[in-house]
Amino acid sequence: MLIGITGDTHNNLKNISKICEIFNSLYVDLLIHTGDITLPKTLDHFKNLNSKMICVLGNNDQEEREYLMIAASKFNCSIFDEPYYMKIDGIRITVMHHPELINEDIIEKSDLIFHGHTHRFRQETILNTIIFNPGECAGLMEGRNQIGIIDTKDLQPKIIKF
Repeated sequence: MLIGITGDTHNNLKNISKICEIFNSLYVDLLIHTGDITLPKTLDHFKNLNSKMICVLGNNDQEEREYLMIAASKFNCSIFDEPYYMKIDGIRITVMHHPELINEDIIEKSDLIFHGHTHRFRQETILNTIIFNPGECAGLMEGRNQIGIIDTKDLQPKIIKF
C-alpha cells in the first residue's frame, strides 16, 4: 500500500491543491495528515483527494475540533486524537502531531511513527522503528515545501518537494 504523509498545512489552500494533485498522480491509497489543518474550510480542500484520509488533531486544531469533525464526515476522512494507532499490511503505524510525546512504549508498539508540529524534516530509526516527518508544507516558498510517501512493501520513506 502506498501511503502519503503531510501535516502542518495551516490553511495554505494553494499548497493543499498541489498536495492533492501530487498524491492523486501517484495513486496513493491513503493520506495521513499529522495535524494542524487549522480550519474546516481548509479540510474541505482535501475533498479533491482520490484516496482515504486519516488525520490527527494538532495544537492549532483544538478550537475548531467540532467543525473539523463535521467537515471530515462529508468525505472519506477520519479524524482522531493523538497518538492514533493502526495496522496496515501487518505494519504497526502510530500517527501523532507532537514529537515530544514519543516515548519508549510508543516506539516499542510501532514499526512506523509519523509526526508533525516542527515543520522540519526528520527520518530517524530508533530500535527498528522509523520516525518520519516530511517537513514543511505550510510555507509559500516554492520548492521548499515537502510531503512524503512510503510503500508498506519496503518501508523506505521518500520526500517530494514542490
